[in-house]
Formats: sequence, C-alpha cells, structure tokens
Amino acid sequence: MTFRETTIEGVWIVEPELHEDERGFFARTWDAEEFAEHGLNGRLVQTSVSYNRRSGTLRGLHYQAAPHEEAKLVRCTAGAIFDVAVDLRPRSRSLTEWVGIELSASNRHALYVPEGCAHGFLTLTDDSEVSYLMSAVHVAEAARGVRFDDPAFGIAWPAEIVAINERDRSYADFAPAWVAP
Repeated sequence: MTFRETTIEGVWIVEPELHEDERGFFARTWDAEEFAEHGLNGRLVQTSVSYNRRSGTLRGLHYQAAPHEEAKLVRCTAGAIFDVAVDLRPRSRSLTEWVGIELSASNRHALYVPEGCAHGFLTLTDDSEVSYLMSAVHVAEAARGVRFDDPAFGIAWPAEIVAINERDRSYADFAPAWVAP
C-alpha cells in the first residue's frame, strides 16, 4: 500500500499496490502493522457498507463523541463519491479545515479519517457503494454531526446535492465546545 499525507494531520489517502497478471490483480487493502508504522490506529472492530441509489446523495458529516471516537478507512467499492474529512480536534492546527478526494471503484483509493474528524460524502454516480472499516463499535448515543454547508468549514462540494436526510440537513452551526478534547 502507498500512504499519502493530506493537509490535515492524521488524514491519509491509502492506495493499493496492484500485483497484476493475466487474471487481473491482487492487492492488500488492510494491514494493521503497516497502518501502525504510519502512526494510524490499526484496531479494526467493525465494518459497514452504505448503498446509495442516486447521484447527488449526501451523507454526513458524522463523528462519534468521546469516549467512543472512531477512526475510519473509507473505500468506494461501486460507483464514485467525493469523500470529505473535517478536522474537529480542538487542539489541532487545522481545526475546521477539510480534505476532499474522489474515491471510486476504478481508482480503488481509500481515505483514512482519524478519531476527532467528521466524515461525509457526496455520491457522484448512481448505485454507489461505500465500505467502512472502523476502529470502534458504533454507539448510537455518541453519534454526532456537523452540517455539510456550515460556513465554518466552507466545503466545496463538486456537484448538486439532490438527496439528504433531515438529520444531516439540520445540524446546528459548528461550535468547538461540542467536541471533547
């Protein structure tokens, strides 16, 4: 795997190294030791999948409050998405900054989102599917979110948002006090 740093400390783009032959290819997409060598959480306790019927579907921006923070490795396994991580860590030099990258079934890249960052995505194709590897079990009572269009972040979504649920649409404006240190 190739690990590429982003402008937000702890947020990484992870690219598989393809070993190709006449059959196709083989590639590792997870290696706890290699993640640990890059200072990333190598604990894996839960995986989830998100299927999205329509292009222009927005999910997020979500995170879990302390003490249930989770790191995520996000990969698009069908279609394409614009994947976003927003830094909500109070002591971070990049508090409120965001990173966005296209993840697709064809580029096979993944985005590592560390604890303390919110995550969301906008589908760029119909019938997109997103796979998550997570370092902590989801705890419904710890689920939190920040609004996708909050001016504190200024996220430049690359396409029109045509589907979003009411919860994601109605999060309050960001306030650093919401996020545990």
